[in-house]
Amino acid sequence: MPRKMKRKKLLHIIEWAIATAAMTYLAYRLATYDDYASLVSGLRDMGGLQWSALVLCIALMPVNMLLEAWKWRTLMCGSIRSDDPPMTLKEAQWQVYYSKLAGLITPWRLGEYPARGLLMAKQGKRCMRQVLSMGAVGSATMTFAIVSVGLIALAFNPLILSFLGNNYLYTLAAVILVLAIGLYFSPQWLRRYAELEKRELWISLLQSYARLACWCVQLALVIYALSPKSLQLNLIDIPIYYLLVTITPNVPVVEVGVRGVWAILVFKTPGAAIAGVLLWMINTLLPCLVSIGGIRRK
Repeated sequence: MPRKMKRKKLLHIIEWAIATAAMTYLAYRLATYDDYASLVSGLRDMGGLQWSALVLCIALMPVNMLLEAWKWRTLMCGSIRSDDPPMTLKEAQWQVYYSKLAGLITPWRLGEYPARGLLMAKQGKRCMRQVLSMGAVGSATMTFAIVSVGLIALAFNPLILSFLGNNYLYTLAAVILVLAIGLYFSPQWLRRYAELEKRELWISLLQSYARLACWCVQLALVIYALSPKSLQLNLIDIPIYYLLVTITPNVPVVEVGVRGVWAILVFKTPGAAIAGVLLWMINTLLPCLVSIGGIRRK
Protein backbone atom coordinates (compact mmCIF):
# COMPACT_ATOMS: atom_id res chain seq x y z
CA MET A 1 0.00 0.00 0.00
CA PRO A 2 1.46 3.39 -0.95
CA ARG A 3 2.59 5.59 1.90
CA LYS A 4 0.04 8.27 1.11
CA MET A 5 -2.83 5.77 1.23
CA LYS A 6 -1.57 4.37 4.55
CA ARG A 7 -1.48 7.88 5.96
CA LYS A 8 -5.03 8.64 4.85
CA LYS A 9 -6.24 5.32 6.28
CA LEU A 10 -4.59 6.09 9.63
CA LEU A 11 -6.16 9.55 9.71
CA HIS A 12 -9.55 8.03 8.91
CA ILE A 13 -9.16 5.57 11.80
CA ILE A 14 -8.31 8.45 14.15
CA GLU A 15 -11.30 10.35 12.82
CA TRP A 16 -13.64 7.48 13.67
CA ALA A 17 -11.98 6.90 17.05
CA ILE A 18 -12.70 10.50 18.03
CA ALA A 19 -16.29 10.20 16.83
CA THR A 20 -16.84 6.94 18.72
CA ALA A 21 -15.39 8.32 21.96
CA ALA A 22 -17.48 11.48 21.70
CA MET A 23 -20.73 9.66 21.05
CA THR A 24 -19.99 7.24 23.90
CA TYR A 25 -19.54 10.20 26.22
CA LEU A 26 -22.77 11.82 25.00
CA ALA A 27 -24.67 8.57 25.52
CA TYR A 28 -23.28 8.38 29.04
CA ARG A 29 -24.27 11.97 29.85
CA LEU A 30 -27.79 11.45 28.53
CA ALA A 31 -28.15 8.14 30.38
CA THR A 32 -26.96 9.54 33.71
CA TYR A 33 -28.82 12.85 33.60
CA ASP A 34 -31.08 12.71 36.67
CA ASP A 35 -33.65 15.45 36.08
CA TYR A 36 -35.57 14.33 33.02
CA ALA A 37 -38.79 14.66 35.03
CA SER A 38 -38.39 18.44 35.23
CA LEU A 39 -37.48 18.63 31.55
CA VAL A 40 -40.50 16.58 30.51
CA SER A 41 -42.75 18.59 32.84
CA GLY A 42 -41.54 21.86 31.36
CA LEU A 43 -42.07 20.64 27.80
CA ARG A 44 -45.53 19.27 28.63
CA ASP A 45 -46.72 22.64 29.95
CA MET A 46 -45.63 24.58 26.87
CA GLY A 47 -48.16 26.27 24.60
CA GLY A 48 -48.08 26.96 20.88
CA LEU A 49 -45.95 30.09 21.10
CA GLN A 50 -43.50 28.36 23.43
CA TRP A 51 -43.11 25.41 21.07
CA SER A 52 -42.55 27.85 18.20
CA ALA A 53 -39.79 29.53 20.22
CA LEU A 54 -38.12 26.15 20.86
CA VAL A 55 -38.32 25.21 17.18
CA LEU A 56 -36.79 28.57 16.23
CA CYS A 57 -33.98 27.99 18.72
CA ILE A 58 -33.22 24.63 17.12
CA ALA A 59 -33.35 26.24 13.68
CA LEU A 60 -30.69 28.72 14.83
CA MET A 61 -28.22 25.92 15.59
CA PRO A 62 -26.99 25.77 11.95
CA VAL A 63 -26.72 29.59 12.00
CA ASN A 64 -24.55 29.37 15.09
CA MET A 65 -22.29 26.81 13.41
CA LEU A 66 -22.25 28.81 10.17
CA LEU A 67 -21.01 31.89 12.02
CA GLU A 68 -18.17 29.89 13.56
CA ALA A 69 -17.31 28.38 10.15
CA TRP A 70 -17.35 31.85 8.59
CA LYS A 71 -14.93 33.09 11.25
CA TRP A 72 -12.72 30.02 10.84
CA ARG A 73 -12.57 30.50 7.07
CA THR A 74 -11.74 34.20 7.53
CA LEU A 75 -8.79 33.40 9.79
CA MET A 76 -7.46 30.49 7.74
CA CYS A 77 -7.77 32.17 4.36
CA GLY A 78 -6.06 35.26 5.76
CA SER A 79 -3.15 33.36 7.30
CA ILE A 80 -2.31 30.25 5.32
CA ARG A 81 1.06 30.30 3.59
CA SER A 82 0.86 27.15 1.50
CA ASP A 83 0.03 26.93 -2.18
CA ASP A 84 -3.19 25.04 -1.46
CA PRO A 85 -6.40 26.66 -2.71
CA PRO A 86 -8.31 28.83 -0.20
CA MET A 87 -10.62 27.04 2.21
CA THR A 88 -14.24 27.00 1.09
CA LEU A 89 -17.11 27.74 3.45
CA LYS A 90 -18.30 24.14 2.99
CA GLU A 91 -14.91 22.82 4.14
CA ALA A 92 -14.91 25.20 7.09
CA GLN A 93 -18.37 24.03 8.14
CA TRP A 94 -17.38 20.36 8.02
CA GLN A 95 -14.29 21.07 10.13
CA VAL A 96 -16.31 23.04 12.69
CA TYR A 97 -18.97 20.34 13.01
CA TYR A 98 -16.41 17.55 13.34
CA SER A 99 -14.29 19.46 15.85
CA LYS A 100 -17.32 19.50 18.17
CA LEU A 101 -16.74 15.79 18.68
CA ALA A 102 -13.07 16.21 19.57
CA GLY A 103 -13.78 19.17 21.83
CA LEU A 104 -16.36 17.15 23.72
CA ILE A 105 -13.88 14.54 24.95
CA THR A 106 -10.89 16.79 25.73
CA PRO A 107 -10.38 19.11 28.72
CA TRP A 108 -11.25 22.74 27.97
CA ARG A 109 -12.06 21.64 24.39
CA LEU A 110 -8.36 21.57 23.54
CA GLY A 111 -9.00 18.97 20.85
CA GLU A 112 -11.18 21.15 18.64
CA TYR A 113 -8.49 22.83 16.57
CA PRO A 114 -6.19 19.77 16.19
CA ALA A 115 -9.28 17.95 14.89
CA ARG A 116 -9.73 20.64 12.25
CA GLY A 117 -6.06 20.23 11.35
CA LEU A 118 -6.67 16.49 11.05
CA LEU A 119 -9.28 17.04 8.36
CA MET A 120 -6.98 19.45 6.53
CA ALA A 121 -4.19 16.86 6.69
CA LYS A 122 -6.52 14.37 5.00
CA GLN A 123 -6.81 16.87 2.15
CA GLY A 124 -3.02 17.04 1.87
CA LYS A 125 -2.68 20.46 3.50
CA ARG A 126 0.26 20.67 5.89
CA CYS A 127 -0.58 23.63 8.04
CA MET A 128 -1.06 22.41 11.63
CA ARG A 129 0.94 25.40 12.90
CA GLN A 130 -1.43 27.77 11.14
CA VAL A 131 -4.42 25.80 12.45
CA LEU A 132 -3.27 26.01 16.08
CA SER A 133 -2.24 29.65 15.75
CA MET A 134 -5.55 30.70 14.23
CA GLY A 135 -7.37 28.53 16.75
CA ALA A 136 -5.76 30.55 19.54
CA VAL A 137 -6.76 33.80 17.82
CA GLY A 138 -10.32 32.60 17.26
CA SER A 139 -10.68 31.53 20.89
CA ALA A 140 -9.24 34.84 22.07
CA THR A 141 -11.66 36.93 20.00
CA MET A 142 -14.62 34.85 21.19
CA THR A 143 -13.56 35.17 24.83
CA PHE A 144 -12.99 38.91 24.42
CA ALA A 145 -16.50 39.32 23.00
CA ILE A 146 -18.10 37.32 25.84
CA VAL A 147 -16.19 39.05 28.62
CA SER A 148 -16.63 42.58 27.26
CA VAL A 149 -20.40 42.23 26.75
CA GLY A 150 -20.81 40.37 30.04
CA LEU A 151 -18.91 43.07 31.91
CA ILE A 152 -21.24 45.73 30.53
CA ALA A 153 -24.28 43.65 31.49
CA LEU A 154 -22.95 43.25 35.03
CA ALA A 155 -23.30 47.01 35.52
CA PHE A 156 -27.09 46.55 35.23
CA ASN A 157 -27.27 43.79 37.83
CA PRO A 158 -25.95 45.07 41.19
CA LEU A 159 -27.08 41.92 43.03
CA ILE A 160 -24.87 39.57 41.03
CA LEU A 161 -22.13 42.19 40.99
CA SER A 162 -22.08 42.33 44.79
CA PHE A 163 -22.21 38.53 45.00
CA LEU A 164 -19.18 38.14 42.72
CA GLY A 165 -17.22 40.83 44.56
CA ASN A 166 -14.42 43.14 43.55
CA ASN A 167 -11.89 40.34 43.15
CA TYR A 168 -13.95 38.91 40.30
CA LEU A 169 -14.09 42.32 38.64
CA TYR A 170 -10.31 42.61 38.93
CA THR A 171 -10.01 39.19 37.33
CA LEU A 172 -12.26 40.27 34.44
CA ALA A 173 -10.27 43.46 33.97
CA ALA A 174 -7.06 41.43 33.86
CA VAL A 175 -8.59 39.02 31.33
CA ILE A 176 -9.70 41.91 29.11
CA LEU A 177 -6.26 43.52 29.31
CA VAL A 178 -4.37 40.30 28.55
CA LEU A 179 -6.66 39.47 25.63
CA ALA A 180 -6.44 42.99 24.20
CA ILE A 181 -2.63 42.95 24.35
CA GLY A 182 -2.45 39.44 22.94
CA LEU A 183 -4.77 40.22 20.04
CA TYR A 184 -3.03 43.50 19.25
CA PHE A 185 0.39 41.87 19.00
CA SER A 186 -0.77 38.51 17.59
CA PRO A 187 0.11 39.40 13.95
CA GLN A 188 3.74 39.98 15.01
CA TRP A 189 3.95 37.11 17.49
CA LEU A 190 2.46 34.57 15.08
CA ARG A 191 4.24 35.74 11.94
CA ARG A 192 6.59 32.75 12.14
CA TYR A 193 3.61 30.42 11.68
CA ALA A 194 0.93 32.47 9.92
CA GLU A 195 0.54 35.76 8.07
CA LEU A 196 -2.35 37.27 10.01
CA GLU A 197 -3.38 40.79 9.08
CA LYS A 198 -5.13 43.31 11.32
CA ARG A 199 -8.09 43.31 8.94
CA GLU A 200 -8.79 39.59 9.49
CA LEU A 201 -8.35 40.12 13.22
CA TRP A 202 -11.03 42.83 13.37
CA ILE A 203 -13.38 40.82 11.17
CA SER A 204 -12.92 37.81 13.46
CA LEU A 205 -13.80 39.93 16.48
CA LEU A 206 -16.98 41.21 14.83
CA GLN A 207 -17.91 37.64 13.85
CA SER A 208 -17.42 36.61 17.48
CA TYR A 209 -19.87 39.30 18.60
CA ALA A 210 -22.34 38.03 15.98
CA ARG A 211 -22.03 34.47 17.29
CA LEU A 212 -22.50 35.65 20.88
CA ALA A 213 -25.67 37.44 19.77
CA CYS A 214 -26.91 34.17 18.26
CA TRP A 215 -26.24 32.35 21.55
CA CYS A 216 -28.13 35.03 23.49
CA VAL A 217 -31.14 34.83 21.18
CA GLN A 218 -31.15 31.03 21.45
CA LEU A 219 -31.06 31.10 25.24
CA ALA A 220 -33.77 33.77 25.36
CA LEU A 221 -35.96 31.55 23.17
CA VAL A 222 -35.43 28.50 25.39
CA ILE A 223 -36.13 30.50 28.56
CA TYR A 224 -39.32 31.82 26.97
CA ALA A 225 -40.32 28.32 25.90
CA LEU A 226 -39.94 26.89 29.41
CA SER A 227 -40.77 29.95 31.52
CA PRO A 228 -42.29 32.81 29.48
CA LYS A 229 -42.95 35.03 32.51
CA SER A 230 -39.27 35.12 33.49
CA LEU A 231 -37.94 36.36 30.15
CA GLN A 232 -38.69 40.04 30.83
CA LEU A 233 -36.69 39.91 34.05
CA ASN A 234 -33.80 37.85 32.71
CA LEU A 235 -33.08 39.25 29.26
CA ILE A 236 -30.25 41.56 30.36
CA ASP A 237 -28.72 38.75 32.44
CA ILE A 238 -28.14 36.39 29.51
CA PRO A 239 -24.68 37.85 28.64
CA ILE A 240 -23.76 37.54 32.34
CA TYR A 241 -24.63 33.85 32.21
CA TYR A 242 -22.29 33.31 29.25
CA LEU A 243 -19.61 35.35 31.02
CA LEU A 244 -19.76 33.15 34.12
CA VAL A 245 -19.83 29.93 32.11
CA THR A 246 -16.80 31.07 30.10
CA ILE A 247 -14.63 32.31 32.97
CA THR A 248 -15.38 29.38 35.28
CA PRO A 249 -12.75 26.62 34.92
CA ASN A 250 -14.64 24.02 32.96
CA VAL A 251 -14.20 20.48 31.66
CA PRO A 252 -16.74 18.85 29.32
CA VAL A 253 -17.40 16.06 31.85
CA VAL A 254 -18.97 18.56 34.28
CA GLU A 255 -20.08 21.21 31.78
CA VAL A 256 -23.80 20.52 32.10
CA GLY A 257 -23.63 20.85 35.89
CA VAL A 258 -21.64 24.10 35.72
CA ARG A 259 -24.12 25.61 33.30
CA GLY A 260 -27.03 24.58 35.51
CA VAL A 261 -25.55 26.11 38.66
CA TRP A 262 -24.80 29.44 37.00
CA ALA A 263 -28.23 29.48 35.35
CA ILE A 264 -29.93 29.15 38.74
CA LEU A 265 -27.72 31.87 40.24
CA VAL A 266 -28.26 34.36 37.42
CA PHE A 267 -31.90 33.73 36.54
CA LYS A 268 -33.02 32.67 40.05
CA THR A 269 -35.30 29.88 38.87
CA PRO A 270 -34.75 26.11 38.58
CA GLY A 271 -36.37 26.24 35.14
CA ALA A 272 -33.40 28.27 33.91
CA ALA A 273 -31.12 25.35 34.74
CA ILE A 274 -33.28 23.13 32.53
CA ALA A 275 -33.11 25.81 29.80
CA GLY A 276 -29.30 25.82 30.00
CA VAL A 277 -29.16 22.03 29.76
CA LEU A 278 -31.62 21.98 26.86
CA LEU A 279 -29.63 24.58 24.95
CA TRP A 280 -26.44 22.60 25.59
CA MET A 281 -28.15 19.60 23.98
CA ILE A 282 -29.26 21.65 20.98
CA ASN A 283 -25.86 23.26 20.33
CA THR A 284 -23.74 20.21 21.21
CA LEU A 285 -25.71 17.02 20.65
CA LEU A 286 -27.21 18.01 17.30
CA PRO A 287 -23.90 19.14 15.69
CA CYS A 288 -22.28 15.91 16.90
CA LEU A 289 -25.04 13.86 15.25
CA VAL A 290 -24.57 15.85 12.03
CA SER A 291 -20.83 15.10 12.22
CA ILE A 292 -21.44 11.36 12.57
CA GLY A 293 -23.75 11.48 9.55
CA GLY A 294 -21.08 13.31 7.56
CA ILE A 295 -18.44 10.69 8.39
CA ARG A 296 -20.73 7.87 7.28
CA ARG A 297 -21.40 9.52 3.93
CA LYS A 298 -17.71 9.98 3.14
